Amino acid sequence: MKQLKTKIRDIPDFPKAGITFKDITPLLQDPATLRCVIAELIEPFKDTNITAVAGMEARGFIFGSLAAWELNVGFIPLRKPGKLPYDVKRVDYSLEYGEASLEVHIDAIKEGDRILLVDDLLATGGTAKASCKLVEMLGGQVIACAFVIELTALNGRDQLANTPIHSLIKDAC
Repeated sequence: MKQLKTKIRDIPDFPKAGITFKDITPLLQDPATLRCVIAELIEPFKDTNITAVAGMEARGFIFGSLAAWELNVGFIPLRKPGKLPYDVKRVDYSLEYGEASLEVHIDAIKEGDRILLVDDLLATGGTAKASCKLVEMLGGQVIACAFVIELTALNGRDQLANTPIHSLIKDAC
């Protein structure tokens, strides 16, 4: 994980003043580190009968689809409003710097599906909590949430109190 930290750079005051953006672009450019990240993200879930992986737009698509590939299950995109062409369920939520919404196709998750939620970053937990709600609205069960980075000072875990969380890097911000 020490190698992983060198592949994430801080961008101050993005997307607004006071926010330090964790840029994963250097990580994505390094195939060996990316393979290691995916292996570590899915390790605890290899024998848990996951039926699908869901990823939050947009960086969760990268890590989530690779995790789904490795787990040999399908991938479910959780998208911003207006991006999905079929009937959707929607959840509105608050971010640390504004309001947001996520949508999912109504037939993407079936009753009893066992879903692993994947994203690059856990900050305040709003996106992850909304994602869990979407899965549960369609009858799925969130087995766990997996993140590359967790910003522990922002207490995002508090939003996911009943959900197991696996994060590769814990950073104070």
